[in-house]
Amino acid sequence: MDLKRHREPINISISYKIQTSHRLPTKDSMGSKPLPQETTTTDCAMDPHCSSCMLPAAHLEEHTGYCAHCQEKQAKTLSDAPLTHLSSEGKESPTPYTVTLSVGGMTCASCAITIKESVSRIPGVSDIVVNVLDGFAMAVVELQALAEEIRNAIEDCGFEARILSIESLRLDERDELEVTERTISLRIDGMSSEHYPPKVMSALELFGNSITIVKPITNQNDPILTLSYRPNLPTLSIRAIMMSIASVHSPPLRVTLEQPPTIEQLSRAMQRRERQHLFFRLLFAFIAAIPTFIIGIVYMTLVKDGNPSKDYLMQPIWAGNIPRAEWALFFISTPVMFYSASGYHARSLKEIYALWRPGSTTPYLERFTRFGSMNMLVSLGVSVSYFSSIGLMSLEARTPPQRIGSTTTYFDSVVLLTMFLLAGRYIEAYSRARTADAVSALASLRPADAFLLVPVTPGESFLSTASTLEDAENGDPNSEKDLLSVPLHSKVAKVPVGHLEVGDVVRVPSGSTPPADGIIIPGQRGTFDESSLTGESRLINKLPGDRVFVGTINKGQPLHIKIDAIGGRTMLDKIVKVVREGQTRRAPIERVADHIIRYFVPVVTFLSLITWIIWLALGLSGSLPPHYLDIEIGGWPVWSLQFAIAVFVVACPCGIALAAPTALLVGLGLAAKFGILARGGGEAFQEMAQLDLVVFDKTGTLTEGGEPRVSDCVILPSSPWPHSVILGIAAELESTSSHPLATAIRHFSKDSDSQAGSVFEEIAGKGLKAVFTELKCTSIIGNEVWMEEHGATIDADLSRQLLTWKTEAKSVVLLAIQRDQEETFCIVAIFAVTDPLRPGVSGVITQLAEQGISSWMISGDNHTTASAVARAVGIPADHVIAGVLPHEKSQHIERLQRNGPKRPAKSKWARFHSRSRTIVAMVGDGINDAPALAVADVGIAIGSGSDIALSSASFILLTSDLRTLITLRDLSERIINRVKFNFGWALIYNMIGLPIAAGVIYPAGHRLDPVWASLAMALSSVSVVCSSLLLKTYKEPVQLVEKTVSSEKTTHPM
Repeated sequence: MDLKRHREPINISISYKIQTSHRLPTKDSMGSKPLPQETTTTDCAMDPHCSSCMLPAAHLEEHTGYCAHCQEKQAKTLSDAPLTHLSSEGKESPTPYTVTLSVGGMTCASCAITIKESVSRIPGVSDIVVNVLDGFAMAVVELQALAEEIRNAIEDCGFEARILSIESLRLDERDELEVTERTISLRIDGMSSEHYPPKVMSALELFGNSITIVKPITNQNDPILTLSYRPNLPTLSIRAIMMSIASVHSPPLRVTLEQPPTIEQLSRAMQRRERQHLFFRLLFAFIAAIPTFIIGIVYMTLVKDGNPSKDYLMQPIWAGNIPRAEWALFFISTPVMFYSASGYHARSLKEIYALWRPGSTTPYLERFTRFGSMNMLVSLGVSVSYFSSIGLMSLEARTPPQRIGSTTTYFDSVVLLTMFLLAGRYIEAYSRARTADAVSALASLRPADAFLLVPVTPGESFLSTASTLEDAENGDPNSEKDLLSVPLHSKVAKVPVGHLEVGDVVRVPSGSTPPADGIIIPGQRGTFDESSLTGESRLINKLPGDRVFVGTINKGQPLHIKIDAIGGRTMLDKIVKVVREGQTRRAPIERVADHIIRYFVPVVTFLSLITWIIWLALGLSGSLPPHYLDIEIGGWPVWSLQFAIAVFVVACPCGIALAAPTALLVGLGLAAKFGILARGGGEAFQEMAQLDLVVFDKTGTLTEGGEPRVSDCVILPSSPWPHSVILGIAAELESTSSHPLATAIRHFSKDSDSQAGSVFEEIAGKGLKAVFTELKCTSIIGNEVWMEEHGATIDADLSRQLLTWKTEAKSVVLLAIQRDQEETFCIVAIFAVTDPLRPGVSGVITQLAEQGISSWMISGDNHTTASAVARAVGIPADHVIAGVLPHEKSQHIERLQRNGPKRPAKSKWARFHSRSRTIVAMVGDGINDAPALAVADVGIAIGSGSDIALSSASFILLTSDLRTLITLRDLSERIINRVKFNFGWALIYNMIGLPIAAGVIYPAGHRLDPVWASLAMALSSVSVVCSSLLLKTYKEPVQLVEKTVSSEKTTHPM
């Protein structure tokens, strides 16, 4: 799914509110008028509200997957969500939205193609992607109302569909940094009469206009209250609202936060229901298969004639020459046909109806050349076996009874075929769930409770505080010691994570994870294990002001943090969002599979008919030996039919369809495990596997960039003011810039005399300019080009000093002033900023070179400094691009794509199919390299959680260790090779299976019976899924890391 043209910074909404809301009236405005009443319509005929929907939150996920009422209510709530931008006329503006739906019943890519083609015909739908493995679909639409049309279109295709979320694609980036309005749903239990709802609504009047009622409580049978508010601690928070509602009665009402299940939870519930659906049908088919196997296989094939039991089964009864065995198989196979195989029949009929329904826009030619799915193949195979057997029974019924009855039917094939197919489907569904656990594993890192610091109310003793802490820490033996770190007038209370607000201070005990993202408060410090998010194995020391993230583990002493991001906006939520987005990006190789699958069913149907016609013609013409005809009734038409049925059954598009998605989904999970977010999905993995050239940004990528320092500073004699004033000017100029060099100069000049500047001007890649009114001067700071553009003169002595610093790989910054507009700028100070190289950089360059991948460096710094850094890390001098502005980096990337060196081909096939362009990867810090990252074939951003929303890269490295690049490269090759293997295996499987099923080896005395053809079909898809699951055994290339480390040790320090 190409969302690039809609891409905005990641922002996950944690809630939804209904578009038509009620502002809570005050007492003055209400007068004697009653609160607005709304009628509640439900699908429950006996009760106005589904009693099952009163389940506790722990069972909500499972219940929602089954309860029609909850599904209907949730779909309605989401379709009315408040993501609509209204114009002055009250109409929807053309704001794009992403609609996410869970889809049940999909078996292969042909199902996904059917859904995509059906939904894409809806006006206003610009993009649609269907994820077969996770069971969800995402569409980009112009209007929210189209969500319901999409759901109906999917259901018309024969699949279950439910709306999960509707999110705007034009979210304001500033919302990430602001405390925004929060919408919550509260469940109020304990209301035993109709007098309670008015009391609850009256309790909310205390908050005045600070609260907007989205869905009021109208009666005691509807306990869900939805409202929105803007948190304002400590007076207005979710806890204050819940306490106000609970206190309307004694004993207090039970008020709990109603949190909607996540996409993953709902998807898992639907998948679990589908597996249960398959299990019961498989169990029934398995039970039916036992007598079928005994009667139809053992007695008819293995037991010799003359056996009393066999003679009893072969004795005709009731009608004509139909034996007992045939009647038994008929009675056993009929419920299997219409119950166990009913899912295949129902979906096949719905697919046909969707194709030929009145008003269908599908061209007539496509209706005959691109139709059907695996459901249709299975349904046709089973139906032909069953109904042809009914026809043969009719013929046998008209035949005079003999001592031994006739057994020509395929009832045993119906039962065993269905059992094998359902077994394969069930194993495949279970295995697919195993491949799709990347997001679930990340989501499981969220804790359920938090230890909130709350003020001690008047009259509350120190002993009660200690008791509260001990209870909160659940008997932790360190509680008494840790109590000393609790603020004097505070206590620790255990609360659900959903009750936290931005600005709350919470306690993070040793060995636990923060309940939300936050900042360590002054006087606290800790050590955290961030391996679950970044893959970084070493512990990270955290100081006051540093951010900590939910999902990481506190390995030090207990500490307190101030929450700055809660549900939907945490780093973990953003990672989950990126991983989920990566699952929708498909590799180019998948398009080959799509193209094959589009025509797979028509081709197999045609081959099946041709097979039947050829064998029938050969039989009727006398070309076949008479002993080939081994059946008593039906002749050559029935005899030929078994080959056609086998062709129907053995053909399996699922193996081809699952070849790429399963491997890529496992790869996404592995990448996340190693601290790599694959936003680009399959396409990025494929480009990375074919990589020719890597371009590294210098500052912040090859160098650490985070904390550069000023190593040298020279104040020139031409300075009219003392050193402290000059440094104050430099600090003020750099105060408006976020560049690492600016940070270094600000830190170096922090103790100087502060100066006030105005009229700031910044030119990216050059420098800054400002006016200092008190000093009556204009000052500039930046590189040599910036100085020359303003007429500042750099004499020979100054040039020599700058050259010395540059050859030592130091960046130079110059400061110049102009005291009068008629005078030229005069340089008064020069700074040398050193930025240490990242660990392992030299080894990474070496390893890439050994793989035939050339390394380049691009920098806005001067050529001398850039060349010194390149020399230190092992990049050739002619691979250095220096002195470029940020917007020029993308132009150089495009030039390298056209003319850059290609990796030597390893095989004759690769040399024959050489590409016309170079595959280029850009590695940057994700801040000022965005244009280059977007233009490169593979953009790789090195950034922390705060950078994720701003990056336009294909991959995001959560760890700053560039050695992860080696892992990414190796993993990408492994994934794409597995995709190719799966694809080749599935194709060969079908190419061998189809001719054998058609009977090409029958002259040698071997024939693939439809029963065993169904087993072969089931094994096809299962083997592909198992092959992809083997990727989970992948280990980080230890030998590469060791060589990288050893190479780094031989590198001379700068």
